[in-house]
Amino acid sequence: MKIIVLMKQVANKDAVLRIAGDEKWINEADVAMQTNESDGYALEEALRTVEAKGGGEVVVCSLGPQSAKTVIKDALARGANRAIHVVVEDSKSLSAYQIAKTIADAIRDENADLIFTGLQSDDASYGQTGVILAELLGIPHATIVIEVDRESLGETLRVKRELESGWYQWFTYKLPALLTIQSGISQIRYASLKGIMAAKSKEIREVTPAVEAFASAAAVNKVYMPLKTKQTQILGNGNAKAGAVELVEKLKTEVRVI
Repeated sequence: MKIIVLMKQVANKDAVLRIAGDEKWINEADVAMQTNESDGYALEEALRTVEAKGGGEVVVCSLGPQSAKTVIKDALARGANRAIHVVVEDSKSLSAYQIAKTIADAIRDENADLIFTGLQSDDASYGQTGVILAELLGIPHATIVIEVDRESLGETLRVKRELESGWYQWFTYKLPALLTIQSGISQIRYASLKGIMAAKSKEIREVTPAVEAFASAAAVNKVYMPLKTKQTQILGNGNAKAGAVELVEKLKTEVRVI
């Protein structure tokens, strides 16, 4: 059993963000970085899966600059067996398709039984990389996974997916398959001192993609902080019934929620 887990380095949620001078991204110079939240849950599910099956290999794959090794080393300390670092210094300039294509080329020969990714990244929040990766690898995928039935794991795997309005769906997938994991699915373990020491001797294979793979397919025109505006309207001119009528009309014609 081999499971590949995609993990991304993102800005700390509590960091004070400032827009870079070119207005294309945030200024990351003084921003603390951390592991993308849902990717941490993806790693935990992978570790629990191989433990439940009595053995296997968990391989972490991260695309990003050299600083992303912090995320990789943390994953190795938590129990991953080895890692693949796709070194891209300016990953923010790549579209979701380009990222997925680059990762697909890096992991295709691994012939993994399962690929786990987080549901979406905390920075861009596209939620598309895992889906596109599955298509490029020609394998089925499940999104917004909230439970994995490890007892069912064999040539197939049964998972529970979150749907809209509180509904959910159990579905069985043939392996190999890709799952995008929802945050909160389990309790994430901490790296032990033994794990931290063991991580120092674990393999981190660097992959440097071809430069031509980075021809821009999408471009960020501008990044900006949301504008804070305040508009107050007085309805009904002091008459509650008239105000209620005006409010209903605005909800129908302007907001369009009824």
